[in-house]
Formats: sequence, C-alpha cells, structure tokens
Amino acid sequence: MYRGLMAAALVLCAGFSATVQAQQNTIPSPTLDAIRARGSLNCGIGTGVAGFALPDSRGVWQGLDADMCRGLAAAIFNDPAKVRFIPLSSSTRFTALGSGEVDVLFRTSTQTMLRDTTLGLRHVTTYFYDGHGFMVRANAGVQRVRDMAGATICLIQGTTNEQVTADYFRSVNVPFQPVVFERTDQAQAALVAGRCDSFGTDASQLAGVRSSMPNPREWTILPERFSKEPYGAYVRRGDDNWYDIVRWYTTAIIEAEEQGVTQANAEEMRRTAANPNTRRLLGVTPELGQSIKLDPLWAYNAIRAIGNYGELYERTMGENTPVALPRGPNRLHTQGGLLYALPMR
Repeated sequence: MYRGLMAAALVLCAGFSATVQAQQNTIPSPTLDAIRARGSLNCGIGTGVAGFALPDSRGVWQGLDADMCRGLAAAIFNDPAKVRFIPLSSSTRFTALGSGEVDVLFRTSTQTMLRDTTLGLRHVTTYFYDGHGFMVRANAGVQRVRDMAGATICLIQGTTNEQVTADYFRSVNVPFQPVVFERTDQAQAALVAGRCDSFGTDASQLAGVRSSMPNPREWTILPERFSKEPYGAYVRRGDDNWYDIVRWYTTAIIEAEEQGVTQANAEEMRRTAANPNTRRLLGVTPELGQSIKLDPLWAYNAIRAIGNYGELYERTMGENTPVALPRGPNRLHTQGGLLYALPMR
C-alpha cells in the first residue's frame, strides 16, 4: 500500500514538473521578440577603453566587450554584424538599460549586491575578473599607494572605483583629492596634462589606457589591488528567457575553450566529435538551443563568429596586443584561473 502511494506521488510530481517546464517554455521573451522584430541587437558598451571597446581607425568597435556583443548577435541571427553598438558612460549605463535603450550591457560592469537588488536589473555570469588599482608616472617615485598622501586622483563618476578609493584612503587615514570625470578619455587627458597625480580604476582598464598613451613607458600601474571587480553582463529583470540566453551564451564561449573548440575547428568538430558534451554545445543534438528558444546551432554560430574565450582574450588584450595584460585570474580553472563553465547538459 505504502509503495503504491509513493509511486503515485512520484508520478504526480513528475507530471507537475513537466507541466511547469512546458509552461515556462511557452512564456514569451519581450526582449528577444523586440530584437527579432528590429533585426538587430542593441548592445551597451563603454565610451572607449582599449581592450574592451574602442573604435579603430575605420570607426569599427574592437575589444572584448564589443566582440561579446557580436557573438550574442551571431547566436540569435547567425550574423555578428546584426548589432548596434551604443556607447554609454558609467553614470548613464544602467538607466539606459532600464529604459530599454539597450537590450544588454557588456560594459566593464562590476557585479555587486546593491546593483543586483535595487536597480531593477540582473547581472549575469561573470566573464572577466579584475581588481581596483592605481596608475602613476613612472618617475613619480611612488612604490605603493600609501605613498600618495595628498595626491590628486582621477576617478570616473558612477563606478565602484569612487567608493573603493575613498574607503581605502579613509582606512589608512591618508588624505587625497578626488577629481571626477564622466568618461575615461577625459580622465586620461587630465592625467597626461598633470591635473591628476594618479588615475584610479580597474587594473585592466588602466592597462588599456596606458596602451593608448603617447609614451606608455612613462606610466606604471602599481601592483596593489584593493577590491574584487567581477564583470558580468546586465539585463533587465522580469524576462527570464532573455536572462537565460545571455547567461548560457556567456557560458558557451568559456565552455568552448574548455573543450578545445575554436573558431577554426568548430565546423570539423561539429561533424566528427564523439564527445556528447561537444555535440550538445555545437548543436548536433538540439536540446540546448530548444531550451532557450534559439536555433540548435546558436553556440556554434557564436563560436564561428568570435572564437572561444581564450581566442577572444588573446586577440583583444593578450600579451601580443598593445594592452599586453596577462590572463591571470581570467585563465580557465584547469590552468589556475577562476573561469569555470557551468555544465551545459
């Protein structure tokens, strides 16, 4: 009797779970519907930092964030060109996303609790790990941040770096003078002109700024780090399907590197791979794409467009680029880093 009741209960639970899942799969995504109707992805990026998003001599946006936008467009349309880049300052980025001006932010945006819980937005999977640092002139005689008592420090309005800098100097009882700008290029110009003794922001962005200085060797990034700055895409709350798309797209780019799938070999691996995980990733079996209402080849199309995470990193800010930033914590977990793709099954 007892076993019969248990079996019946399990059948009912399974049926209820299947019903809930079926209902969830039929809930429309207003963001995805708008993107498809428009024919392009509106992607929020920065106003210009080498390595992340910066126009080249032809006015084409280049960098890690810009290519993450292109890859997402490829996952949706199988065309990385179907993206409209919308440059946003740190102080306007979240308002622009909340108002619907952009569909997603790939914009050097740190994931924090208050941003996630108070802005009506959701941060997605981390795709870059960083920490706050300071850059000074190489001949300034500054070896550590404590040496900058009374220094004038350039900061960007609307960033976590304002608070991190204030918290640190307060904690060591050292005075400093903040000079706040809306855009990175404004802070860079002020630093070069001597209006600031230092520039405080995330170390990767400092490396990008230094690479575009008239003489990069005149500048040094101090080795200390004063915060955790995990970058993640941001989307609006209330659209679960769109959140899932951005989350699992980001994961797929990392998963591709873990599995050795590259921009060059993706087609061959889709035809020949025996590994079930690789076959799922590349759409040989269609269930991953079906679960987020995209074409079965969504991840394959993205990888063919921009490559895997390692390729993307080395192309945009690796040691053979002007930014020349070692991967450090942005290595795969199997190589001593923090990047870890969630199971795609």
